[in-house]
Amino acid sequence: MKIQDKETFDKANVFGLGQENSAFAQYFIGNSYLNPLTKPGESTIALANVTFEPGCRNNWHIHHAKTGGGQILICTAGSGWYQEEGKLAVSLEPGTVIVIPPEVKHWHGAKADSWFSHIAFEVPGTETNNEWLEEVDDEAYSKLQ
Repeated sequence: MKIQDKETFDKANVFGLGQENSAFAQYFIGNSYLNPLTKPGESTIALANVTFEPGCRNNWHIHHAKTGGGQILICTAGSGWYQEEGKLAVSLEPGTVIVIPPEVKHWHGAKADSWFSHIAFEVPGTETNNEWLEEVDDEAYSKLQ
């Protein structure tokens, strides 16, 4: 469900906007916000609500792991995109669940005309790390409908 109006989106974004995602801003086009839902050390699973302003998306990236690992996205508000390298982009709507295995190059973010939020689960594993890659260029992004 596309939501352009910030006030309307804030009502739908039940897990909250959080703070500007400045620590990872270099890996995003546009502004994103991070609201941690678990505290470090509280669980083996880290949960956070990530909110993207319209047009915001993260760079291509890979979740590496020797064993386990990867990421799960649960879309909660607004409308976004998810794309794996070599595949068509998938529309993200509230209730969509995306399971991202380790070692899969992908990106995700808001549609150009909608705010978007998802809860991100980092799947536990050994020797896990994220490799941030190139931006999703404006030309490719603008072709998504």
